Amino acid sequence: MKAVQITKYGGQDAMQVNDSVERPTAVEGQVIIEVYAAAVNPFDAKVREGLVGDKFKLNFPAILGGDAAGVVAEIGEGVTGFEIGQEVYGAANALGGHGSFAEYTTVVAGQLASKPKSVDFVTAAALPLVGASAYQALVETMALQAGQKILIHGGAGGIGSVAIQIAKAIGAYVATTAASKDLDFVKSLGADEVVDYTSQDFSEIFKDYDAVFDTVGGETNSKSYQVLESGGTLVSMVAPANDALVAQYGIIYSTQSSRATTERLTNIAELVDAGKLTIHIDTVFPFDQAAEALEYLKTGHPRGKVVIQVK
Repeated sequence: MKAVQITKYGGQDAMQVNDSVERPTAVEGQVIIEVYAAAVNPFDAKVREGLVGDKFKLNFPAILGGDAAGVVAEIGEGVTGFEIGQEVYGAANALGGHGSFAEYTTVVAGQLASKPKSVDFVTAAALPLVGASAYQALVETMALQAGQKILIHGGAGGIGSVAIQIAKAIGAYVATTAASKDLDFVKSLGADEVVDYTSQDFSEIFKDYDAVFDTVGGETNSKSYQVLESGGTLVSMVAPANDALVAQYGIIYSTQSSRATTERLTNIAELVDAGKLTIHIDTVFPFDQAAEALEYLKTGHPRGKVVIQVK
């Protein structure tokens, strides 16, 4: 099969298209899917560059890519709920070296679900990581309720744009931060209030919020504590808690490590098919330009998701 592999840690030139990679086979608890589309994520670049090497060691050659959409090609022992030819989407094992930048990939059954019926494979491939991350933070960790106020940082990004829509579907009041060029975009997603982070200080504008969802980190994270009311919740995808600030402001802090599960993906698909959630695709790259797709994600400041068309 054809796959995009890395044989060393590095930049764009570390990724090479190989036409003669052995197709994986399903072991117990796994499903092999024929990949139609795969989305790229910032984490893919970190893996490629060896920035998570202290925790995860790749065996080269390795195939990157976490998000995938396609059809079930093979079912491993002990797997139920899936059938050959079923249209699915989910999270491939990028850290195990068997990612989604390939014509076939291995997916743990518990990280796979039926594809939303109302969208194509390219759109579905853009959903697993961002959808599961936003759903996990807002619905499960925060238990966000109708009428509550939430500030979502990075509203124009992949995760932020989904989080805005999930929060609105819940019935929350949503504020977000975005760059000047993205203000109209985040308003179109349903944001009630928008701050241009290039010229405004959100911490001077928003007060007494119930929740903050941080996908940015740094100074944005440290200023977010003061936005919350006592007992409010701050969930960050990127920054650990500052214990002194947690105590000072009396908040609940959670650093999230996201995981796409069948349950989360199924709930996301239901929101998509109900018309409550759309995913914005910035650019679709052909399979042979997977390296360029990842570089564009890093340097092009895309609005929404970047996807690789495999088939």
